[in-house]
Parts: sequence; C-alpha cells; structure tokens
Amino acid sequence: MPDVDVVTGAFGYTGRYITGRLLESGRSVKTLTGHPNRPNPFGDRIDVASLDFEERRALTEHLRGATTLYNTYWVRFPRGDVTFERAVANSETLIRAASDAGVRRIVHVSITNPSKDSPFEYFRGKARVEELIRDSGLGYSIVRPTVIFGKEDILINNIAYILRRLPVFGIPGSGSYRLRPVAVEDVAELCVRSGLWDTDEVIDAVGPETFTFEELVRLIARVIGRRRLFVHVPPAAALTAATAIGRVVGDVVVTRDEMEGLMAGLVTTEGPATGTRALTEWLAQNAAVVGKRYASEVSRHYRSPAPTSDHLG
Repeated sequence: MPDVDVVTGAFGYTGRYITGRLLESGRSVKTLTGHPNRPNPFGDRIDVASLDFEERRALTEHLRGATTLYNTYWVRFPRGDVTFERAVANSETLIRAASDAGVRRIVHVSITNPSKDSPFEYFRGKARVEELIRDSGLGYSIVRPTVIFGKEDILINNIAYILRRLPVFGIPGSGSYRLRPVAVEDVAELCVRSGLWDTDEVIDAVGPETFTFEELVRLIARVIGRRRLFVHVPPAAALTAATAIGRVVGDVVVTRDEMEGLMAGLVTTEGPATGTRALTEWLAQNAAVVGKRYASEVSRHYRSPAPTSDHLG
C-alpha cells in the first residue's frame, strides 16, 4: 500500500499546489477540508474528509495511517466567532490528533518573523502554533513564506485590480519597507521536499527578488500599462481608504496587522533565496489577466458571493 499524505485545504491556495506536487510525485493524498462542497480540481485522485475541529476523534481517524501532514490551516483575519485564539486552539487540536494517529511528520506553512512578543496578533498566533508543533514530539518542517504570488494570489492581484480602476494609489508611509515575494509553486515544492527529510527544520520561503513596497506597486502599474499618481499617505489614511474599498467589494482588503507588519519589515528576511521563480517574469507572463477581477478573501473562505470586476470604478 503506497504512503498516504494528508493536506489541509487542498481546495484552497497553497494547499492546492502542495497537493498537485504530491500527486505528481506519485504520492497518495487525502485532504481535510472545511469546504467539502468546493470544486475539486483533483477528482477521484484524492480522498476528501471533513476538517471538523469539534470532532477530535474523527480527525484522529482521518489522519491514521498517514505519513506526513501538510498543514496550511490558518485565518487571515478574525470574522464572527473565528478568531486568532480560536485558530490557535484549532491548530492544537489538529496537532494532537496527528500525534495520536501516529503521523510521522508535519510540514506546517507559517509566516516569516513570527514572535510570541510581536505587537501583531497575527504574528503572535503563528508563533504559538509553531511552538505547539515543536513541543508535539512529531518530526517537523516549518516553512515560513513571505508574500506568496501566483495565479490565485490576493495581494499582488488586488494591487493590480485597484491600479486598473483608480487614478490615484496611496502608499502608506515612506514606501521604502521591503518584501521578497515567493512563488506559490516554490512554496509547494519546498514543502514537499521537506516532507521527506528526517531532521527538524525551520525554513524561510523567500524569492530571488527584493522590492520596496513602492517599487513593487510601480512595477505592477508599469506591467499592466497604467499611468497613475502615487501619493504617500499616513498609514491610518491608507487603512481608511482600504476599508472604504473593502465595503465596495465586500471584502477585507488589508488588515491593520498586515499593513503594520509590512511596514515593520516582517515580510522579508536577510537569508538566501529558497525560491527560484521571479515575480518580474511572472508579472510579464500574466500582464493581461492580473488584476482583471478582484480576489476576495471573504468569498474564498466564507462562501460570500464573489465580487465582479465592475464593483469598483
């Protein structure tokens, strides 16, 4: 019987690419998903089970016999009763179920620069989950991506969406804070490779290019052929504008933690690149489609109607 790997969220973004890479490698895959009715791009090539954190025994049985758990579960922002505290508790349930089921290894998708002392709840929560994994007794690889780009990404796409429709783009603060975008394919390949390792590892997933935020926005505008006025605004004003746009498109465009974490330099590292795909090349290849439609986080995770491209401008 071939080894079985379990991926949380195979119908989502990063989880979909991890699943595809595992299948290409000849692995058998099961997904645990909170959205079993979503379109399944893999058909009968994967088994589908419910990711229900209220049923730890069922989770344990779903994980029993699995070699590696690839975990992409997290929440980008609180909504209703889904809080960061709840996400940490849910993660603890999943980790304990994996341990009870005899899973050999967990590959966990985290974030660059998590810290239990961070002023940002998002980064504190990520650090707490990493600690739970390290203390679990499971073998582990913790993969820490920066900003992920790809066909279904949110940040790069939605910057392009706004640039296509509004004549002015507000850059929070100086715009000189840096980021190192990494391709979703590179993240998936790094996760799958690290699932085969025997040592415990923490790896930053960073791309080969570094941009300031202003350089990134100007690059996107140039690639999609939009001449725009760029103005530097106080972060509070940028957040207010993003909130207003969010009301129009029915989504959370950016959170305070995301904006302040970006400005604090938390989505970059000083180490060597672990991804090979360049954002400049990807943008050039996808210039005709990036930002054509808004990518909604609320629609993706909470089943709201997806906004269309004419909701703004």
